[in-house]
Amino acid sequence: MMTSASAADLLCLPLSLPPHPSYRYSSSCSSSSYIPLLQKRRRNAASQHPFKLLSPNFPNRRRSTLSVFAKAVDFKAPLTESVRPDGDGEPNSTVLLDVTGMMCGACVSRVKSILSSDDRVDSVVVNMLTETAAIKLKKAAELPAGEEFAEKLTQCGFPTKMRESGLGIQEKVKKWREMVARKEALLLESRNRVAFAWTLVALCCGAHASHILHSLGIHVAHGSVFEALHNSYVKCGLALGALLGPGRDLLFDGLRAFRKGSPNMNSLVGFGSIAAFAISMVSLLNPELEWDASFFDEPVMLLGFVLLGRSLEERARIRASSDMNELLSLVSTQSRLVIAPSGSESADDSVLCTGAMCIEVPTDDIKIGDSVLVLPGETIPVDGKVLAGRSVVDESMLTGESLPVFKEKGLLVSAGTINWDGPLRIQATTTGSNSTITKIVTMVEDAQGREAPIQRLADSIAGPFVYTVMTLSAATFAFWNYIGTHAFPDVLLNDVAGPEGNPLLLSLKLSVDVLVVSCPCALGLATPTAILVGTSLGAKQGLLIRGGDVLERLAGIDHITLDKTGTLTEGKPAVSGVAYLSHGESEILRMAAAVEKTASHPIAKAILTRAESLNLDLPPTRGQIAEPGFGTLAEVDGLLVAVGTLSWVHERFQQKTDPSHLKILEESVMRQSSMNSSSSVHSITAVYVGREGEGIIGAIGISDSLRSDAKSTMLGLKQRGIRTVLLSGDREEAVATVAKSVGIENEFINASLTPQQKSGVISSLQASGHSVAMVGDGINDAPSLALADVGIALQIEKQENAASNAASIILLGNKLSQVAEAIDLARATMAKVHQNLSWAVAYNIIAIPIAAGVLLPNFDFAMTPSLSGGLMALSSIFVVTNSLLLQFHRPDRKERRADDAHKPV
Repeated sequence: MMTSASAADLLCLPLSLPPHPSYRYSSSCSSSSYIPLLQKRRRNAASQHPFKLLSPNFPNRRRSTLSVFAKAVDFKAPLTESVRPDGDGEPNSTVLLDVTGMMCGACVSRVKSILSSDDRVDSVVVNMLTETAAIKLKKAAELPAGEEFAEKLTQCGFPTKMRESGLGIQEKVKKWREMVARKEALLLESRNRVAFAWTLVALCCGAHASHILHSLGIHVAHGSVFEALHNSYVKCGLALGALLGPGRDLLFDGLRAFRKGSPNMNSLVGFGSIAAFAISMVSLLNPELEWDASFFDEPVMLLGFVLLGRSLEERARIRASSDMNELLSLVSTQSRLVIAPSGSESADDSVLCTGAMCIEVPTDDIKIGDSVLVLPGETIPVDGKVLAGRSVVDESMLTGESLPVFKEKGLLVSAGTINWDGPLRIQATTTGSNSTITKIVTMVEDAQGREAPIQRLADSIAGPFVYTVMTLSAATFAFWNYIGTHAFPDVLLNDVAGPEGNPLLLSLKLSVDVLVVSCPCALGLATPTAILVGTSLGAKQGLLIRGGDVLERLAGIDHITLDKTGTLTEGKPAVSGVAYLSHGESEILRMAAAVEKTASHPIAKAILTRAESLNLDLPPTRGQIAEPGFGTLAEVDGLLVAVGTLSWVHERFQQKTDPSHLKILEESVMRQSSMNSSSSVHSITAVYVGREGEGIIGAIGISDSLRSDAKSTMLGLKQRGIRTVLLSGDREEAVATVAKSVGIENEFINASLTPQQKSGVISSLQASGHSVAMVGDGINDAPSLALADVGIALQIEKQENAASNAASIILLGNKLSQVAEAIDLARATMAKVHQNLSWAVAYNIIAIPIAAGVLLPNFDFAMTPSLSGGLMALSSIFVVTNSLLLQFHRPDRKERRADDAHKPV
């Protein structure tokens, strides 16, 4: 009986989130297990059988395949300080730091410089938006270095601490939300400073307003207040209030950064404001100079524009992180654990069986095998299998599709999806950091921390940018004070030189303009803001992209290679025919299923499913050996049995089947499969069965329907200027049929390929200067996915495998049309990056010379510090806002719609 407390728990509605593990693939079989089996069979063969078992060479192939894959596994960015082997077998370590105080690209460059100067550091990646620094060390023995790095950065003006590792879901969600709350608090504080600063601007500009009103014939600005605003000493007090009030943190940060050898944008603004105030003070306190140039309103307006721009920029940055916040909301930190009396849970199909108790516990406490209750409207907290209940589930966070999916007993559900209609009782299959949504969030975090190669160009410019601007400011002063005013005497007639045309005053003002108008921030924000929005948007659309570098490579792809089975086809094969030379249909299926019972390939599952449907009793086996892309070998009833491709099975045994019999066998199984296949558009693959002493004894036809979006996706890729190449291990006739159905030209068809040969085709294309992506779904595709410039894996049945581990992009919706969507998103993101960089570079190239007075001799135009500050703020706002426009990017799903229209109803 349920207690009142547990009943109340059922009414709770928790919503929340976590991060991502390292994916590893390891094979359970090895070449060493194969050798004793061969030796035993050879000894027996010498006395019993007149055949010779040929020694296969596939163990060597497997080792080379796995070595390529192991290189790809370490592809992800580091999460915490950890030790793992690198490609050469030597351990290395990574450290993740939370770094605050970075204001612009110069700060990022300075942080990288400080960390890279340590001899123990191999490489560094710094992200200003997520406030993280990832460090790869050369030696694992230097693990305590993390605290040293944090202390060193803190001493240099960048408060830093090491990222805590081993946190549960609840703590990770709490940590992220605390960071968001801290940014929002800073934004509120920034707004208050802006309000204060612009109040001072309004007071300082009161005198100007009265002049304007008088010129319009409106005489209202009279009285003691306006007379006080005209007083230079009152303006001096207001300017001093602006410097020590809303501008204090900015000035002190800039001066502190300069003193520690890492000047930033605040340094430039601070020097400009102080210089403008100092010029006005000198003019005020030394009337004998006859400058009559107390422009105390200039530093006030300068700080007002800069602080306003900084506030708008910070708000835009928070909006750029909104997609990540939306992902975080999909993670539930609390779950309803169902405890049922012994024996009742398995026998009762009700959502909550008699005598069961429901307890609300942290999701971190849920273990594999536990039962969890999910009520309508709640987020599913763990990956699992439905034990009881019927409902529809919103899986748009995985697939990008808005239509809900029906779920009932036996079907799988994913953490982060939303239950709509009825209550469900599910059995947890993966929990915590292994759940789908947790991996998505963590991989998106990693992706945003990995810089695109183009960012290095921006960093190389932003690093020395501040020193360069300070040098240009000094050069501007020297030129106009010693050369310019003599070469162009008319410039002294401009207002910037004061009423008396003072060369010193003109030189000082122009040098201040150069300091203030320059904007290293735009350079620093150009790439990471676009990458932040692009990767988060991709995750919302079911595209899990591992980094900005992946987006940059994907945008330049001109060739895409595709596997056939599970990629162009649905990956749900079924046995459609069985032909045999001896033993009968049931015996062929019985032996093949026994050999394949430990394999995970879709074809193996199809054979096992057919054997189970016929209630066949599978014999025990020994020493299963699987060679990806070829077949499986095992000892059944004392004899070796091989199941796989024709050539591979044929080579396994000395006893050879007559070629004419093989031809008849192939024709028979293909005829049966064609007659039995329900789909008019399908792929038929023949799997051969061989037995020791007999050779090939039968064949099993496997049919798999083409994906509904395969043809339209190939057409869409062609329209985007991308050539498609089909790589398959299947026989040439089957591959050609599929290629013709989807529109791939004959010259780009490659059949009967081993995994190594697939990699060879990709290498050849790369050697010819092409940028190549590989799309696959299985273990035999892993080497090619790792070798390609971009590896794209379709995630079938929400399960990770070697393909998704090796890939740099995972299609969570398991739709081929998402390949085109990923390319469109990559191109849109990189277009924003190029626009931002072009703007940032062009702005500084144009604005700095104008601020230095290049237009003064011929056009009598010169900037003021306030105008310069406004333009500088506008530059940063433009870059962030332009990146935010990427949020309006929507995938073009006409490929899906075109095929959906032709689906049978």
